[in-house]
Amino acid sequence: MADPFWLTWWIWLAGALVLAILEVILPGFIFLGFAIGAGITGLLLLVPGLTPGLPILLLIFAVLSLISWLILRRMFALPHGQVKTFNHDIND
Repeated sequence: MADPFWLTWWIWLAGALVLAILEVILPGFIFLGFAIGAGITGLLLLVPGLTPGLPILLLIFAVLSLISWLILRRMFALPHGQVKTFNHDIND
C-alpha cells in the first residue's frame, strides 16, 4: 500500500518552494516562516522509519513554522524602540 500524500517528502519541499516564491512576490516575512517549516518537515520525512499521522505532522509543521518565524523576526527586526524613517524621496 502506498503512503498517503502527506507522508511524501517531496510534496512538502514543493510546498516550501511555492511558499518561498510567494514570499518573494509578497514580501513581509510571513510566508518565509511557513516555507522554512515546510522545508524542514519535508527533510524530516526523509528519516527512515518516521511515519507520523497527519495531526502529528501538522503539529510539527506548525511548531517549526512558528520557531522559524520568531527567529526571522528577531534577526531582521529593527532595534527596540526604533522606527524606520526615510530622509530622501525617490523622486529627488
